[in-house]
Amino acid sequence: MKDLALYLLKSLALNKEGVVVEMKEEQNNVYLNARVAPEDKGKVIGKDGCIIKAVRTILSASASKANKKVSLKLED
Repeated sequence: MKDLALYLLKSLALNKEGVVVEMKEEQNNVYLNARVAPEDKGKVIGKDGCIIKAVRTILSASASKANKKVSLKLED
């Protein structure tokens, strides 16, 4: 899960080194906290949040195969 989120966010960001994803797992829930460089934040979020929603949808589809729920939070 963490690797997929890292791959997707790095492919969107210009500053690849600025992308950090931390994972916490509790039972069937996976919590991902992501940080990106300030200059990439708008690009990762997208207009009206459509890009980050798409990333969350892909992560949810991947998690459902493993019978898990995933939550992605983009931190400041």
